[in-house]
Amino acid sequence: MPISQPLVPDFLYGTAWKEEKTAALTELAIRAGFRAIDTANQRRHYFEAGVGEGLAAAYRDGVVTRADLFLQTKFTYQRGQDHRLPYDPSASLAEQVRQSLASSLEHLGTEYVDSFVLHGPSSGYGWNDADAEVWEAMKKERDVGHARLLGVSNVSLLHLEQMASIHSDVPAFVQNRCYARLGWDREIRAFCNQRKIVYQGFSLLTANVEVLQHPLVAQIAERSNVTPAQVVFAFARAVGMLPLTGTSTIQHMKQDLASRELKLSPETIELIESLAG
Repeated sequence: MPISQPLVPDFLYGTAWKEEKTAALTELAIRAGFRAIDTANQRRHYFEAGVGEGLAAAYRDGVVTRADLFLQTKFTYQRGQDHRLPYDPSASLAEQVRQSLASSLEHLGTEYVDSFVLHGPSSGYGWNDADAEVWEAMKKERDVGHARLLGVSNVSLLHLEQMASIHSDVPAFVQNRCYARLGWDREIRAFCNQRKIVYQGFSLLTANVEVLQHPLVAQIAERSNVTPAQVVFAFARAVGMLPLTGTSTIQHMKQDLASRELKLSPETIELIESLAG
């Protein structure tokens, strides 16, 4: 049987593209107040073992215990990896999932992760047999207690609709890059809302520079004595997203976390939504 489900966090700290700074920044994020860490067993863009080093330092100094944290990692197909694979490429996809998660648990120094995510479907054209095999293997890892919740990332509405038609279990999380100019991923967020799936939004700042620089957002930020980035994070949370940030400075970490206290009026939320293309 699956082990007990964790509380869903209200902010994720992302560890992609940190390389040799990964351990220090993971520890810094925890000290700043983040209690949810997002990573992946994809050495091409993540240094998962470095995340584990940062966690160990935080545990050692008594900043947090494992029970205080929400840890999320991902399985990545070979096409998304470089030569540093966390599994045997000649093994079946189900075995690759098992090996990848076993490696993640070793990297992170834990017996389980709170969320195990498929980093992206094998094709941009729909949910196929490979994805179905991987998802069923991920469910087995959950059912033996190696993961509490499952998710999918970098998906289209077609992927999700086909997935829901094939599998009995819907994901607990969908994690997508969220573009304002594409409607803040409105259709996928609606799909998630209907099925009680938590939508995780990433690249909320880097994908939306035009929003950060928009006079309307500047006015809202000035009126509330906050930064434009804080306005975007507050907006994301107001429309039901679980935001992710990957900032590398303590100042921005604290500002991002402080955005949880910023409440936007329904009129302001509508205005920001109207910036979508």
